[in-house]
Amino acid sequence: MEMNEIIEKVNEVLVDEFEVEIDTIKPDANLRETLDLDSLDYVDLVVAIESISGVKLGEEDFKGIETFQDFYDVLHSKVAEKQD
Repeated sequence: MEMNEIIEKVNEVLVDEFEVEIDTIKPDANLRETLDLDSLDYVDLVVAIESISGVKLGEEDFKGIETFQDFYDVLHSKVAEKQD
């Protein structure tokens, strides 16, 4: 899966499942502040991302994520690892 495809699919999930305005999803925006997710929302996000990407994200994967771009990069890395 290419980075552009990952970004497109993640953004679709955020808009459809979490009712996020597409205009607020910017690569340098803070993920937690923009999405205003509680712990249950994080579980839903992980499940949704797993369903579109086929990779599991664990708690440790979220530790270094601050921006949307960080999130895309981690997901892209996980997808690339799975494909190898």
